[in-house]
Amino acid sequence: MRVALRTQQIIAYESGVTNTVDPLAGSYYVEALTNEMEEKAMEYIQKIDDMGGVIPAIEKGFFQREIADSAYRYQREIEEKKRIIVGLNEYTIEEECPIELLRVDPKVEEEQVARLQKLKRERDNRKVKEVLEKLHYAAQKDENLMPTIIEAVKAYATLGEIMDVLRKVYGEYKELILI
Repeated sequence: MRVALRTQQIIAYESGVTNTVDPLAGSYYVEALTNEMEEKAMEYIQKIDDMGGVIPAIEKGFFQREIADSAYRYQREIEEKKRIIVGLNEYTIEEECPIELLRVDPKVEEEQVARLQKLKRERDNRKVKEVLEKLHYAAQKDENLMPTIIEAVKAYATLGEIMDVLRKVYGEYKELILI
């Protein structure tokens, strides 16, 4: 973080780069990078189109595989020092940085459960049931759900109860895992 901060400070305060609207305008290098990025993006889009579009690509696990492969290549490049990340695999500062773990007091969970139970006891459960049924119907009819969700929240339906209704209608996404 310190390296990133110092780099930004040097660029902002010492180089004068912030004194102009577009300091790299007309730069051959930046233009070449932009053209290369555009060309690769268009190749990628064509590859997806050749698969039949985004939906078939998702169904074939294309995006998941591409992301996993890219993350693997990136990490290997860092570990083999083919890609230098200042402060991570080069130019590091050897110092102890104690990491304090956030420990949540178990009483917090007990208090939250008690508040939820109290809410469910004190609210108008008939109204909650009614509005959740209305939400179920609206979801089945593919209507705008926002007004009904707002009504459910105002009746003190919980997020879990609202999501359970929507899961019953729409199901739950299960990521396709291809190896």
